[in-house]
Amino acid sequence: MIKEDLRLYFRLLDYLKPYRLRLFLAVLAMLGVSGFTALLAYMVKPILDEVFVARRLEMIYILPPLVVILYLAKDSFAFFHIYQMSYIGTHIIATLREQLYRAISRQSMAFFDHQATGDLMSRITYDVTMLQLSVTSVVTSFFKDSFTVVGLVAVIIFREWRLALMALAVYPLAVVLMYFIGKRVRRISTKTQAASASLYANLTEALRGQRIVKAFVREDYEAERFNRTNQEFVRLQVKAVTARELSSPVMEVLASFGMAGIMGYGGYNVIMGYSSPGTFFSFLAALLMLYPPIKSLSRLHNVVQEGLAAAQRVFALRDRPPDIQDRPGAVALPPISRNIIYQGVSFSYDDRPVLQDINLTVHRGEMIALVGPSGAGKTTLLNLLPRFYEVERGAIFIDGRDIRDVTQASLRGQIGVVTQQTILFNDTVRHNVAYGRLDASESQILEALRMAYACDFVMAMPRGLDTLIGEQGVRLSGGERQRLAIARALLKDAPILILDEATSSLDSESEREVQQALDRLIAGRTTLVIAHRLSTVRNAHRLIVLDQGRIVEQGTHEALLKLGGVYHRLYEMQFAREESEISPSPAQAALVS
Repeated sequence: MIKEDLRLYFRLLDYLKPYRLRLFLAVLAMLGVSGFTALLAYMVKPILDEVFVARRLEMIYILPPLVVILYLAKDSFAFFHIYQMSYIGTHIIATLREQLYRAISRQSMAFFDHQATGDLMSRITYDVTMLQLSVTSVVTSFFKDSFTVVGLVAVIIFREWRLALMALAVYPLAVVLMYFIGKRVRRISTKTQAASASLYANLTEALRGQRIVKAFVREDYEAERFNRTNQEFVRLQVKAVTARELSSPVMEVLASFGMAGIMGYGGYNVIMGYSSPGTFFSFLAALLMLYPPIKSLSRLHNVVQEGLAAAQRVFALRDRPPDIQDRPGAVALPPISRNIIYQGVSFSYDDRPVLQDINLTVHRGEMIALVGPSGAGKTTLLNLLPRFYEVERGAIFIDGRDIRDVTQASLRGQIGVVTQQTILFNDTVRHNVAYGRLDASESQILEALRMAYACDFVMAMPRGLDTLIGEQGVRLSGGERQRLAIARALLKDAPILILDEATSSLDSESEREVQQALDRLIAGRTTLVIAHRLSTVRNAHRLIVLDQGRIVEQGTHEALLKLGGVYHRLYEMQFAREESEISPSPAQAALVS
């Protein structure tokens, strides 16, 4: 444990390197604070002995202004020190928070499948905040209080070394007690941070699922569920505060024994003439001034323990290598010129086989539609192409090059994605459309919107391209959201398109508008699409039928219908009703005529 703590300390100290000059100036200020504090305690003897005992009138004109000057100097150094160390601490934490976010964002989709969003939010917010308090307290208080303690101990030893030994005799016991209190604080803090993660996860789920919560009238149920998690968090926080604050009364009780002995022995020496009142009260003033920084250091130990518990969680995530990384020597992928080949590809989720021995070739400019029952592996097959997940066995090639031999950025730069669940950001139309091409001009953005049949409704908005669309585009209709997503893909202009058909959840009018935009998007691109609509099936060059993770049939719509296999059954269940709605029966046609 001690070795691990030291490793964490030194890791945090590495973050001080960019602020060496500020740290040096702060250390000088700390020395100034401790020096002037010790000097103030030292001044008690001449004030008492020269003014109140010797009754020297001229000292009244010297000593009081000197005390004011000393306090002014001490507090000026203290302010400068606190400012510099707070600046260092907050900037270190800002760097840590950014690094943590970058580390999370580089993880594969498999990582996010196993991590609750609320837990990740808790790491970035609550845990880093705890670490911030720890780092800021350490860099702000530790050196200043330590130097102050050293200066004041020097004064009490100089004034009366026997009394100093008596006063300091209780501190070894205090250190032992602080060590055990700190261990308890560390354990409770670790549990508190885990409870915070549960609280964030619960809150995130409930807020994101408000539509379902209200539809099933579960507001009270969710409130009670949140309350249980919240009460557990509060319980642990109370335990943490109790353990943390125990250090202060322990220190004071122990100090009282030393103080009682000093008052008795020191008072005896003054009465017997072995010491002057000025010497005793100078010693006593230094001793009283010594207790606050020592109490601060004892509290600081507990704060550090909480910070170390947070640092373990933060650095565990910060240091986690991404499941999917660029291989050494990975090169940039040029635009597709020939084909995409799945060769013997297999994949499992948590040891559950999803794809088995997939062999598939998609030619440049070809549109492939994936069909099959739910759970057949269609989405997984598409997710492997941009390396959202990594192939377990086999390989995927683009123009003969294994996609694991190219950089992820260049691979994903060649792929456009439009999904059924449209992902938009709480930002302007301009930002959302230009998300895949941030350097796009306004004319290029408008052209993409025009091709996506979205320009008219966007320009009719109060602020046009600069209109805020709300979280997940909540201020737009379903069809408008999909057309913005299509405009985003059009602007990116990637040669490969992955399409989890975007019209399956739209009404007929919106579907027609979105389908026109999709037709423009698909034109001239190598397209892999999950088919939910008959129009997609008919427009595809080939249908790939998956069942239980395997390709069981492939061919054109007409050929697979004649085959009478899996696709024929799917067609009867899924597409036949749609076709009857689109094409009236002979009897219906006769009635119309």
